[in-house]
Amino acid sequence: MKPTPDIADEFPEDIDAIELDLRSYGATHAFCGEVVTVKCHEDNSLVKELVGTPGEGRVIIVDGGGSKRRALLGDMLAARAAENGWSGLIINGVIRDVDEIGEMALGVRALGTIPLKTEKLGHGQQGIPLHLGGVNIHPGDWVYADNNGVLVSRRKLY
Repeated sequence: MKPTPDIADEFPEDIDAIELDLRSYGATHAFCGEVVTVKCHEDNSLVKELVGTPGEGRVIIVDGGGSKRRALLGDMLAARAAENGWSGLIINGVIRDVDEIGEMALGVRALGTIPLKTEKLGHGQQGIPLHLGGVNIHPGDWVYADNNGVLVSRRKLY
């Protein structure tokens, strides 16, 4: 994958940049893939369900509403995502088990960390449009992430 600044320069009309202070936690710092969306608040039931399915190089974008009260991803779900071929997760929320996740071949971006897990109540929505960091994101869009930031495109650029 090309660095996101080069992608932004080459395709300025095709990309939007997510304007959130997302930190990198996985061992894979640059990743891309087709978008799968989840919207949930302090309940990662749908994330758990998704990471157990074939990822096929896709990226899960989780809109947790920016909550920093409960971790939407931990080491067990991250390991399952890596094992099932997900390229990465971008989380508008927080995660836990960062030392373990930092050793996994998975891209992970999140707002921060907290040791508290979520309750699994089955709440949330999957496969819906999201508005995240000033960007409208739809299932099937493409995301490109590296240490410079996160770009979203309606089509595959690379």
